[in-house]
Amino acid sequence: MSFWWIILAAWLGAAVGMTAVWAFSMRVRNAGYVDVAWAGLMALAAMFAGLVGEGDELPRILVALFGGVWGSRLCLHLLHRVLREPEDGRYQAMRAAIGDSPFRWFLFFQAQAVVVALFAIPFTAAAAADADGIEPLMLLAVLVWIVAIGGETLADKQLDRFRRDLANKGQICRVGLWAWSRHPNYFFEWVHWFAYVLLAWCGPYFGWSLLGPIVMFAFLWRVSGIPWTEAQALRSRGDAYRRYQREVSAFFPWPPKATDSSST
Repeated sequence: MSFWWIILAAWLGAAVGMTAVWAFSMRVRNAGYVDVAWAGLMALAAMFAGLVGEGDELPRILVALFGGVWGSRLCLHLLHRVLREPEDGRYQAMRAAIGDSPFRWFLFFQAQAVVVALFAIPFTAAAAADADGIEPLMLLAVLVWIVAIGGETLADKQLDRFRRDLANKGQICRVGLWAWSRHPNYFFEWVHWFAYVLLAWCGPYFGWSLLGPIVMFAFLWRVSGIPWTEAQALRSRGDAYRRYQREVSAFFPWPPKATDSSST
């Protein structure tokens, strides 16, 4: 299947999927399911691109594996969180701003379907690559993917373990990776997209693969990642979080300015 037909198919599939999840989320009044759906649909988009892509077999297999595992892990992680916690504070604030209008929420969910199609472009670019056997850049892509998935998984587990400890209620996680970055999970999610850039290096759509890390960084840094998360943290943690902001890097892991691990 040609490059842009794959993207179109990914968008149509995501639009249908997001419609179903929108209807369910309106019924249970929890918009957090949009994140679960986004991750799951990204996994499906990667596997679809790997199945019908224009490139050689090995790059297509790696795209399906990389994106499928990454998206599935993230989907299950987010589903576990949504099922056991109240609606995410970001969506509570959004609900307070736009109300419960089904149409407005439908537009929001459909916007996420467009984002799925946008991030399907790097998958499709990598799945169109030529490969004469196992090449050095391919091995580097595997290494980048392992580091990214390992780092994101570790960050998520550290935060979950911290939250489950009742003694930490109302406090800020400053353990492990969270002592070096306020958003290590976002950082490693961003790193993950470089795996597709490396896979697409020898393909005809290499330039399109750059959308992955570029657009993901823009989203995380300026749109729906750090700004939303930190606004909610400031509302709930106040001065304690402002201190955390002063001492710990926002995104790129870096030694903290202070070694105090308290979160008061």
